[in-house]
Amino acid sequence: MILSAKKNINMKATALIERGKDGTFGIFTSDINSVIIGEGNTVAEAKADFENSVKEIFEMYAEEGKNLPDELKNVEFVYKYDMTSMFDYYDWINVTKIENPLHQLGNEMAAIRL
Repeated sequence: MILSAKKNINMKATALIERGKDGTFGIFTSDINSVIIGEGNTVAEAKADFENSVKEIFEMYAEEGKNLPDELKNVEFVYKYDMTSMFDYYDWINVTKIENPLHQLGNEMAAIRL
C-alpha cells in the first residue's frame, strides 16, 4: 500500500537575515512567492518580528476564510545569515580572532586556479 505523505511533509523555505546600512537587521523570504519580512535592532528582535509576521499572515487567511497558499502549508523557515548578522546573533564567537584568518582563507581560495 502506498501512502501519500505529502500533507505531512514540511516545506523548507529560506529566511535571509541581513544587516542594513543603518545597523538594523532585516529578514525576508527569498524562495517563496509570499512576502514575509521582519525587522529589528538585533537579530533576535528581527526573528521575533518575522515570526510574528508569519503568525499574522496565518490569522489573516483564517479570518478571511481563505485557504493558505500551498507554499505556506506546513512551512518551516530555515534562517540563513550574512556574516555580520551571524556574528551579532552568535555573539559568543570572537570576531576579532577569526576575521583576519577568514580574509586570508578567502584570498587563498580566490587565488586557486583549476
